[in-house]
Amino acid sequence: MTKNIKSPIDPKVLEELKAGDQVLITGVLYVARDAAHKRLVETVDRGEKLPFDIAGQTVYYMGPSPAKPGGVIGAAGPTTSGRMDVYAPRLMELGLKGMIGKGARTQPVLDAIKKYKAVYFAGLGGAGALISKCIKKAEVIAYDDLGAEALRRIEVVDFPATVINDMHGGNLYAEGKAKYALKSV
Repeated sequence: MTKNIKSPIDPKVLEELKAGDQVLITGVLYVARDAAHKRLVETVDRGEKLPFDIAGQTVYYMGPSPAKPGGVIGAAGPTTSGRMDVYAPRLMELGLKGMIGKGARTQPVLDAIKKYKAVYFAGLGGAGALISKCIKKAEVIAYDDLGAEALRRIEVVDFPATVINDMHGGNLYAEGKAKYALKSV
């Protein structure tokens, strides 16, 4: 069964999400890749204010291709999450509650997800053109000089994702491997 959720995600909804849940997200997401993450953390380290209020928000790890004339955004598929792992725990400490990308996360990120009551979703890899149809509005809000890696605010309707890591320690990737592991005879 697919769950329809709003972003920013209500803390009660976050608590109910379990690894393996299919979701359709409607609302605001922020888009940032590794270069933008580096700048976000450097901004905090300098004691300066972030370009958006990160508390309760979800960040989508994506670098879009240019929009076709009249389009909102180009292809918008997820990028590998591991490049953000060095920054993710710090951003969760500041209130980040959701992350969307592809690929497994490191143990420090998994620990931070539990500690700060967050969630990691997998986006649909290889489906960037289809995902872009869920994006109704997109605007660069900071770091325009980074081009495709600029920090963006997007509005989405029925953005498809799967819960991979929940705040309770659920890990769909680990569970899937265990389920299909060969048993010694």
